[in-house]
Amino acid sequence: MRPLALVMGVSGSGKSTVGAALARRAGVPFADADDFHPAANIAKMAAGIALDDADRAPWLDLLASWLRDHEVGGGVLSCSALKRSYRDRLRDGAGRLLVVHLAGSPAVIARRQAARPGHFMPASLLASQFATLEPLAPGEPGAVLDVDRPVDVLVEQALALLAGPVATPSDPTTPWPARADRS
Repeated sequence: MRPLALVMGVSGSGKSTVGAALARRAGVPFADADDFHPAANIAKMAAGIALDDADRAPWLDLLASWLRDHEVGGGVLSCSALKRSYRDRLRDGAGRLLVVHLAGSPAVIARRQAARPGHFMPASLLASQFATLEPLAPGEPGAVLDVDRPVDVLVEQALALLAGPVATPSDPTTPWPARADRS
């Protein structure tokens, strides 16, 4: 089977950039969850209004369907997936999904967001994203990668994770590879 991965994190963490590069390197399709948002969701976010769970439900269903359609052939989806319940819903679409959480401090992410003008997600929503973020929990297959590393390094780390057995780390909040005895 080909790799199936979810690249998650707050807005500005590099999900789309890392996800697309990972998909290219793994030879699998890539999808950006932003492309699945209905116009009403984009308008709401562009107006500085955070989405609620009712706004996200149909969107998450579309994403779960995409993952289900790519479970055998593989794929990479970039999606904020800030709550465990969202990731569980996505995982229902594809049980063997590996989650790659791109994490960084609010200051680092704010600096990155400022460098990408024109995105529909305003920087004013960053605090709400961090408030909503539920890091990977014990039992969730995946790892946390530090966004301060170069894209090529993050892709190599993600490929190494995808090549190995899908682990459920006891402390998934510690950035990889520091969490394990990988270097």
